[in-house]
Amino acid sequence: MELKQLRSFTAVANTLNFGRAARQLYLSQSALSLQIQNLEAHLGVLLFERNRRSVRLTAAGEAILADSQELLQRIADIELRAGKIGSGEVGHLRIGFVASATESMIPAIVLAFRKLHPGVELDLKNLPTVQQIDALKTGSIDVGFVRMPVSPDGLSIESIHREPFAIVLAKTHPLALEKALSVRRLTHEPFIAYGRKWAPSFYDHWTEICHKAGFTPNVVQEVAEMDTALVLVAAGMGVAILPEAIARRSRSGVKVKPLTTERIISEIGVATSANRATPLLQRFVSVSKRICSH
Repeated sequence: MELKQLRSFTAVANTLNFGRAARQLYLSQSALSLQIQNLEAHLGVLLFERNRRSVRLTAAGEAILADSQELLQRIADIELRAGKIGSGEVGHLRIGFVASATESMIPAIVLAFRKLHPGVELDLKNLPTVQQIDALKTGSIDVGFVRMPVSPDGLSIESIHREPFAIVLAKTHPLALEKALSVRRLTHEPFIAYGRKWAPSFYDHWTEICHKAGFTPNVVQEVAEMDTALVLVAAGMGVAILPEAIARRSRSGVKVKPLTTERIISEIGVATSANRATPLLQRFVSVSKRICSH
């Protein structure tokens, strides 16, 4: 049994006219008649009683008409869904993100994408950069928002957010009163840091600021979240160098000192596997870039 035979049978059953059904299907009447004859031969029953004046369904034809219509509708639904998946209109995306991106970036991107593509299911996971890189390479997530720099080996990464670093101190710290605070003044200070094991390249990036100032930072506490670093700084356990927007999240307890001479920038990138470029992923990356460019 072939689908074209079922389509021909259904068209004739709905019109009870071979000529009209043939025109609907863009077939010759002889080709349509042949398909009906082949279907009847396959099933071993007559589906129509026909003469020069009329066409009507047999009992067998009436019995299978509803099933044929249901089957053809299911096939049409499958074809429509497959087309939408192929074009990126529906589907499922697994998204990793660093916690420091949640306040300013992730909610806006997710809301904008859902508005444009309500048929796409989004599964969000809070993961450190190192775990995101592994997950992208193994295929357990489809896209990630990572702290840069990141090695591009096997990945496609685009920077979508840039901001300067800033010094963060407790408000009670003696250096908090200075208007222009240089990194060099932190030479003997204990540091709170976003842990190297969660984002090694990012760790090297901010410590390079200290190295250029002539010292290696004395890191006394590494944390898995930058918000935790702000809490510990506010408690007087040390100072920190963090992306400025993250540093300004804390509304009390800390003083934020922008770096005036150091031009090192912190970046967040959107990362995908270089081997898994799909229309759906491309649409998501495009929305992310547009939202973050505003």
